[in-house]
Amino acid sequence: MTKESIHIRFLPHVDTGNSLIFPVMEYELKGNASIKIGRTTADKRCSPSQMTFRSKVVSRGHAVIFIEKGNLFIRDTQSSSGTFLNNRRLCPPNEESNPFKLKSNDIIQLGVDYKGGTEEIFRCVRMRLEIKDNNATNNNIFYLNSYRSLQQLTTTNAVINKSLSADDIKNNVDDIHVDECCICLFAIAPLQALFIAPCSHKFHYICLRPLLVNHPAFSCPLCRHYSDLSASVSVEVDEVKIMILNMNEH
Repeated sequence: MTKESIHIRFLPHVDTGNSLIFPVMEYELKGNASIKIGRTTADKRCSPSQMTFRSKVVSRGHAVIFIEKGNLFIRDTQSSSGTFLNNRRLCPPNEESNPFKLKSNDIIQLGVDYKGGTEEIFRCVRMRLEIKDNNATNNNIFYLNSYRSLQQLTTTNAVINKSLSADDIKNNVDDIHVDECCICLFAIAPLQALFIAPCSHKFHYICLRPLLVNHPAFSCPLCRHYSDLSASVSVEVDEVKIMILNMNEH
């Protein structure tokens, strides 16, 4: 990837029960390329240079994202309901804003809810920006370690070694690691109903259940990793082994 090429993803920011859910969108911008943002119409749909949404609070020509000197910027293009960057409005209605520099994990909002956002067509668009960086290797290590932790959690012998005597277990009790649910801060223990997020973070299901209001969209409360809980899980055992080997190599 050249210096003037930036790979970006836009994910739904699911922070309320009325969030507008849309498919994850990925783009690669090179040179002077830009992405025009607006409302979905008969002649305007998502493409490599356009990002559109089925929401009446999004203007037909709402905003534009572009590269300048190797950095990513956003500009409001005279929208009526406004463009917000991390909750700050870029300009008054029907005016073109100055360019604002974007960084990974910025929250971009298009418009504001109309009629309380009770109908999806009247909801604003809130999305989180991800800019690809060089942390893929670190992420692989995290996912691999989390997967191993999950295997240990579901393996009886990893929790209690039956070959040890009761005295041995008592003497080594301080060496036993027990995970906690980050929501309630109580221990994750046998015979509990658990929710294992796609990012491998673990929670008590009863604690996590209120965060599933936007199902199948899910944002991990720990790392903000966005997932589609309805995504296919058709993966063969051999494929998983290859995935683990590839992670180990990196």
